[in-house]
Amino acid sequence: LLHLVQSEEGYVSADGIAFCATTLGLSEADVTGVTSFYTMYKRRPVGKYHVGVCTNTVCGVLGGYQILDELHEHLGVGDDEVTPDNQVSLEHLECNAACTYAPVMMVNWEFFDNMTPATAKQLVDDLRAGNAVRPTRGPDRLVSWREAARILAGFNDDQATEGPTAGPADLVGLKVAQEHGWTAPEPAGDRAEESR
Repeated sequence: LLHLVQSEEGYVSADGIAFCATTLGLSEADVTGVTSFYTMYKRRPVGKYHVGVCTNTVCGVLGGYQILDELHEHLGVGDDEVTPDNQVSLEHLECNAACTYAPVMMVNWEFFDNMTPATAKQLVDDLRAGNAVRPTRGPDRLVSWREAARILAGFNDDQATEGPTAGPADLVGLKVAQEHGWTAPEPAGDRAEESR
């Protein structure tokens, strides 16, 4: 429901919190607690394209901090601020759970892998110019922030099966296992059944 509010208003407003509380029979404090705990819910408007730069361990070591610093300067905005044209907002993320592709950025929750300061700046410039941008993995097209919120609210966009969901780095472990003939051990329950 919070995602649905965000899809309509672009963020979770006080009216949106009141609506969710009334609809679900909760207090506004309960809804505010959820909204303030999870960073995916925004308490003020973000850009049409919300850009998150990961600086957690692997991304940070491989250039995430430099990317974030250069984007701050390039866009002229700080963390959680929006460009004057309302096209791009910038967020400092702790983890995108995609370390094998570090440094990683997300735009409206879609992955952009193996970024550099130059490719990051080109990406935000393309977003601001209205150029077509395609995530590294996932759907074939990038949707707006509000469209992404609507999808997260449970409305199908017919893109779930488009584009690659895994890349070469995801499959390295499988390749090594196959080369060595390794397989997963049988579950303990199956061995117990065989010994009877």
